[in-house]
Amino acid sequence: MSQKIRKIATEEAWSIPEVAAELKKVARGPSQSLDKLLVRGIYDAEGGGSGYDFLDGLLDVEEQRLGQMDELGVDMHLLSLTAPGVQMFDADTACDLAQLANDRLAEICAGRPERFSGLASFAPQSPRRAAKEIERAMRELKLNGLIVNSHTNGEYLDDPKYWPVLEAAEALDACIYIHPRAASDTLKGPLQDYGMDSAMWGYGVEVGTHAVRMMAGGVFDAFPRLKICLGHMGEALPFWIWRINFMNSRAQATGRARKTGRSMAEYLQDNFVFTNSGVEDPLALRYTIDKMGIDNVMWAIDYPYQPMKPAVDFIDAFEATEEEKHALCHGNAERIFHIAPL
Repeated sequence: MSQKIRKIATEEAWSIPEVAAELKKVARGPSQSLDKLLVRGIYDAEGGGSGYDFLDGLLDVEEQRLGQMDELGVDMHLLSLTAPGVQMFDADTACDLAQLANDRLAEICAGRPERFSGLASFAPQSPRRAAKEIERAMRELKLNGLIVNSHTNGEYLDDPKYWPVLEAAEALDACIYIHPRAASDTLKGPLQDYGMDSAMWGYGVEVGTHAVRMMAGGVFDAFPRLKICLGHMGEALPFWIWRINFMNSRAQATGRARKTGRSMAEYLQDNFVFTNSGVEDPLALRYTIDKMGIDNVMWAIDYPYQPMKPAVDFIDAFEATEEEKHALCHGNAERIFHIAPL
């Protein structure tokens, strides 16, 4: 390449002690949510940790994280409150902690604007309060977009009760990153064995289901300018979209599915963007670029759950034109998440 390419990593997890303390209570409580396995592993070492010290990486910004970024040439992390965010709490607790997390995140970004940007949290448990927090986070705190951890109490954003959130996001041109969490109680049964509950399989099933519900449920007819970001190479949807599109078209023709203004393939290309977070496979990345368009794909690490160096080595070695590399590594992120270009 003829010049150094700015690297903005677009799915980088972070947390605050107050959220960690509340999640530790969840880990020790009676909840039967499948999320409890992840929560216990990160926040309650005494209750059976994961064997990985993710909590230190989540709470750290200035020390180990920034040091690795400097060493490896990562210019910026787009930070977001890690899963399950505030979505396992009651509405009041969730709203308060989302606001606190957004305030802290805004301080980090303002202190090092060249190194950190951020996605705002909100509490879907209270959709109208969530919409107000979205407006505050985008207008006053100058954060860069939004993060939500898939379902809330087993419900998805196709439910009109959550549409105040979508209305606010569309009006503010705030892309919503739908990050995985464990499957809801109605989906979790076969996912509880063999380690399938989380990143190996369950997370992609959960978020993919969420995204297809939004497309098939007419969300993007109501909010045609809404942008949704999916990580982990689009949670496999770019690879399934031909069949999803064909089968939905057939179901619409026979009256088994809702009539939509556009096809599933058009929604996926027009209303979604994708990161490769946690998927360092050059064939998968090339397919996603070719299928969904270079303007819709971004580089990410998924730190601290994925190590930083292999992700940097992967994107450095990926065969692409210089124009594609600039789009993947920073140009698309700057445009989609309102990050000032250098």
